[in-house]
Amino acid sequence: MNTTTTTTLTARELDQIAQANASARPAAVLIHGLWLLAGSWDAWRDHLEDAGYAVVAAEWPQEPANVADARTNPGSFAGVGVQEVTDHIAEIASALHRRPVVIGHSFGGLLAQRIADLGLAAATVAIDPAPFKGVLPLPASTLKAASPVLGNPANRKRTVTLSFDEFRYGFANSVEEDEAHDLYDTFHVAAPGRPLFQAATANFTRGTATRVDTRNPARGPLLVISGERDNIVPRAVSHAAYRLQSRNEAATEFVEIPGRGHSLVIDSGWRTVADTALEFAARHDGNGTAA
Repeated sequence: MNTTTTTTLTARELDQIAQANASARPAAVLIHGLWLLAGSWDAWRDHLEDAGYAVVAAEWPQEPANVADARTNPGSFAGVGVQEVTDHIAEIASALHRRPVVIGHSFGGLLAQRIADLGLAAATVAIDPAPFKGVLPLPASTLKAASPVLGNPANRKRTVTLSFDEFRYGFANSVEEDEAHDLYDTFHVAAPGRPLFQAATANFTRGTATRVDTRNPARGPLLVISGERDNIVPRAVSHAAYRLQSRNEAATEFVEIPGRGHSLVIDSGWRTVADTALEFAARHDGNGTAA
């Protein structure tokens, strides 16, 4: 009897996985959040590869190939939710011959914690992570930053493009105006509204899409990084996630990066954040790669 295995992995991801498995290097999986694409990690990929890792930049289901394609087809992400992306990234991690270091930003930070909860990560870094079920703080700046999506219930089933001013407030509030425009022009794409609605209603519904078992012994070491000036995921939110995760028997650490906003993984100060993640990985992933 013939069986057919269905994969959600793209040709680009399959190529990166094959290269990682063919190398003798430890692997790292990078997970982006809303309003960005996998290509936003390009500088990180080069940096981590220089540090000794084989890197897979995870895409979301239905993700356009590049920013130009995303702007030509802004509705391509419509309807994609947290569980679909979790399943996709779990497929990436499972295809690797060794458990990777998993690094995620924003909703990618939530997804990274969910992958760790599945026992698929050697170590995990969640950068300004979107809240999982049980994280209670809801600062005013979070509500304002999310209002372009949550302000219209119809956005649950479609994508939303931020205006420059909305991007400036939510992402690029800690950089100069010229850099903010450059980041917007270079990286910003429409994002699905559904994940934000899932996170916003998680504590009031039985849904499990954003649930994380903070006591799971299979989770492994976890670092939560917070940008001091982040408006979308302020310290109150990221530190609440850290406090819940610190119940775990594995190492759980928290670092605040001074003066940084939500754009900290793509703006001119990205290397400081990357080196913070690498230092943690070197101590906890069992390889000592970046030491």
